Amino acid sequence: MNEAETRAELIDPALKAAGWGISEGSRIRREVIAPGRLVGNGKRAQSDIADYVLVYRGEKLAVIEAKKRGLPDTEGLGQAKKYAEKLQTRFAYSTNGIGLYQVDMHTGAEGYVNQYPTPDELWDVTFSEANEWRDCFAAIPFEDKSGTWEARYYQHNAIKHVLEAICQGKDRILLTMATGTGKTFIAFQLAWKLFQSRWNLSRQPTRRPRILFLADRNILANQAYNSFSAFPDDALVRIDPEAIKKRGRVPKNGSIFFTIFQTFMTGRDDAGNPTPKFSDYLPDFFDFIIIDECHRGGASDESTWRGILEYFSPAVQLGLTATPKRKNNADTYAYFGEPVYTYALKDGINDGFLTPFKVRQIETTLDEYIYSTEDELIEGAVDEARTYTEADFNRIIEISDRERYRVQLFMEEIDQNQKTLVFCANQPHALAVRDLINQMKISSEPNYCVRVTADDGKLGEQHLSTFQDNEKTIPTILTTSQKLSTGVDARNVRNIVLMRPINSMIEFKQIIGRGTRLFDGKD
Repeated sequence: MNEAETRAELIDPALKAAGWGISEGSRIRREVIAPGRLVGNGKRAQSDIADYVLVYRGEKLAVIEAKKRGLPDTEGLGQAKKYAEKLQTRFAYSTNGIGLYQVDMHTGAEGYVNQYPTPDELWDVTFSEANEWRDCFAAIPFEDKSGTWEARYYQHNAIKHVLEAICQGKDRILLTMATGTGKTFIAFQLAWKLFQSRWNLSRQPTRRPRILFLADRNILANQAYNSFSAFPDDALVRIDPEAIKKRGRVPKNGSIFFTIFQTFMTGRDDAGNPTPKFSDYLPDFFDFIIIDECHRGGASDESTWRGILEYFSPAVQLGLTATPKRKNNADTYAYFGEPVYTYALKDGINDGFLTPFKVRQIETTLDEYIYSTEDELIEGAVDEARTYTEADFNRIIEISDRERYRVQLFMEEIDQNQKTLVFCANQPHALAVRDLINQMKISSEPNYCVRVTADDGKLGEQHLSTFQDNEKTIPTILTTSQKLSTGVDARNVRNIVLMRPINSMIEFKQIIGRGTRLFDGKD
């Protein structure tokens, strides 16, 4: 009897007898947990596929690894434990259709059992303490956009842990998720469950919650706003300065609000004095606040934005960050606490949800400079005794021939038809590099390379939007300084060029994240 026959004739009937797939809310599914790491030439390492995942009321409760009848019943135990660990199910099972071996992943207890537990039995053991809101959340399925939108296993884990933290009454929650792993998708599904279940701070389902998505860049707030389109139109509100100025007040009719910290800090009182705009809302106006890229200021002790979070302290606050705990973001962890779930860059690459990357370091003969009387000083003053290093170039000292040579080096290295991001020392440097690239390009397109920085305003935003469109090839290269280091969803980026020192591992991983998203033919 082969594995397929073992499953059809022995395992499937035993599961059915226990009520799986029969009891309301129970499902048996075969799950592709992870597609496998990209190894080049369009190939992947072996994928992780669970033979059976037992799902009840939207929660994954157990994994079963099946082997053909002729093999030992614990032959699949290693795989079952591995998959249960990834899916964070309470139980793992290994079977050959005759013997059934059970492992409790929480207590470590394992041994043979006579039959599969029923859905209710597994639920009661997994969730030993009853919770009314857990039951309410479980009754709301994920929004799947007619089957086209499915949560990856780690997204499901993240959502489960946040909802469980809410059920337990936690008011400060942190998720650490690598760039490109779908933090906006997670934020959407959380908002969907809270909205549909009518959860709010009173813990009584008497009204829809008021949810605030708070970012520090318009591009992030806009991307989130557009991603929440499955909600009713009248539920979504984009808070922006122009709308406030036009109406003379902040918008309050709606359920899901999107804005940036800066908008909340740009108010004026009747006398014309600066006053924070967020105080137009009552402190308990919002029930749930999602802070995107929370390590960048909102949770910092010294941040002027910290006052916003403290003002809305009654709300349950969820911080989203891509950065593991380090010295320079310790405030984030002090404010929110340890993350309820973490999914790191290496996890995403090993699972095959992110593209691996190679680092190519290029040195030139002019990475340090000492002034010589033979050199021509075009403008400014030079310290003749100083050794200028990489950190000084394009900030304190500019050597145009050096920049021309460096641009020439990377333009010869890359495929000039592939989308590329170039990170420069500052906005003037990004302008100079843009011009050098366009002078050396093989393309005849005038907008082959454009600059996208704060100074480029709406034109820059337009160029970025076009660059993000995978169907369009122009512009092909963007130069920037800080603006594009996080939150830009451009899936077909093939090269990232660093023309300035990156002194922080946090920033390095954020920038690398601009290129790790999957795209057809990219490996």
